[in-house]
Amino acid sequence: MEKIRLKLRAYDHRVLDKSVSAILDAVKRSGAELIGPMPMPTKIKRYTVLRSPHVNKDSREQFEMRVHARMIDIVSATSETVDLLMKIDLAPEVDVEVRSMANKGK
Repeated sequence: MEKIRLKLRAYDHRVLDKSVSAILDAVKRSGAELIGPMPMPTKIKRYTVLRSPHVNKDSREQFEMRVHARMIDIVSATSETVDLLMKIDLAPEVDVEVRSMANKGK
């Protein structure tokens, strides 16, 4: 029994939520306990670019990228849970970070 933390990131929150629901279904089928999904703060990167490189300094374009994130903790992960997580087919635009953590106090 170990604790697994999954951090998922994507530019599109709809794709991210579909991936999270697929993970939740797989974990619930294996019988493991889970905490989450916890929505993390959306990181916004803003860029301002001149429209013309030589003239019209006042004419600018602004762009932004939003990175949405969710975190899921699987408290009592078994080998069956890990196998089901490996078989899940997630969207390619979702970045998944997996960390194994030791259970404290049990």
